[in-house]
Amino acid sequence: MNPGFVTLGEKLGKDTLMQYIKNFGFGSKTGIDLNGEGNGILFSLDKMGPVELATTAFGQGISVTPIQQVTAVSAAINGGLLNTPYVVSGIIDDASKSIIYENKPVVKREVISRETSATVRFALESVVANGTGRNAYIENYRVGGKTGTAQKVNNGRYMVGNYILSFIGFLPANDPEVVVYVAIDNPKGVTQYGGTVSAPIARSIMLSSIETLGIKEQSGGMLKEYQYLDVRYLVLPDVVGMSKEEATKTLKDFKIKYTGNGDKVVYMSPSPNTFQSVDTTITLLLN
Repeated sequence: MNPGFVTLGEKLGKDTLMQYIKNFGFGSKTGIDLNGEGNGILFSLDKMGPVELATTAFGQGISVTPIQQVTAVSAAINGGLLNTPYVVSGIIDDASKSIIYENKPVVKREVISRETSATVRFALESVVANGTGRNAYIENYRVGGKTGTAQKVNNGRYMVGNYILSFIGFLPANDPEVVVYVAIDNPKGVTQYGGTVSAPIARSIMLSSIETLGIKEQSGGMLKEYQYLDVRYLVLPDVVGMSKEEATKTLKDFKIKYTGNGDKVVYMSPSPNTFQSVDTTITLLLN
């Protein structure tokens, strides 16, 4: 991937590349309502040679803050609008219930078009379905994201075997409501890749977000290409109305539990037409 971004950086040139980087908010404070926010570190334009251009294009040799990362990715997937982030939504007087202070979304600028943003969402959904972010995939939901494996620096030199492993994910990929950023500093005893370490943690957080926010299941997402050690998920066929024999043949890839007497399926659980693990037991009510 890095050679590809080097090529893109060379085609853009340092002036255009740095303008995009700054338009997305890198190199300056986001304005979030927290103390101690940093600017991050970028190369000075007048000091950028071919090496600095190449490394900047794929994100090495520069430094950004987590909130800059979240803000920039949000702009890339929300239709192209860079917003000012905030933590406190509002303050309400407990006695009078009147609003003392309220934060409202503030758009700083449009950084890319809606069409380009839709293309970015498509690309990042493919990363989770069939790329390095596969460990963040959630069946029956559309998830997008990107892994990161950043080599750490000490005294001006890159450290050996010492990385910050990250994953930034969002859902639903077609209409984002949640963005999750997870970064792990030099984890021990694991394979040093963001998709291996950070993506599963982000998946757990997104699952909790789905439950807390009541995010509905989506259809039309990219299907995951399962590998040898993956737990396989299949679309659960609708067998309501079938005979017991027909239902048994149709559900040959699943475990089946029958309840009731009779030969016709009148109810099934889990709900049909959803992705279910092949280890799932399908309960059929017969009448």
